[in-house]
Amino acid sequence: MKTIKELTALTVETLEDKKAEEIHVIDITEVSTLADYFVIASGTNRSQIQALADHVQEVLGKEGLTLKQIEGYNNANWVLMDYQDIIIHIFDKENRLFYDLDRIWRDGKIVTKEELQ
Repeated sequence: MKTIKELTALTVETLEDKKAEEIHVIDITEVSTLADYFVIASGTNRSQIQALADHVQEVLGKEGLTLKQIEGYNNANWVLMDYQDIIIHIFDKENRLFYDLDRIWRDGKIVTKEELQ
């Protein structure tokens, strides 16, 4: 079984496969008990955002991860996918700027894909 770190790296690769933009990973272990990692990404339109969410769900499901909760899929301007230790946020550009999770969680540590492997 893969570690949470490895599964987070797999999540980033999965989002890259479907051309997600501005993928950021924030290690929040030191600032919250909510999860270990936030993965934040952007899609260009509703269809792409839903395709990104579908692809993540398929790939992580094959790894044995259970999606605890998903929100925003139908509107697809902000899809939140809760895998307990990994929380994935997929935004359209407007909502990403508006909610600015990168700023809100700035006390967490930005992690590169290379640092996850």
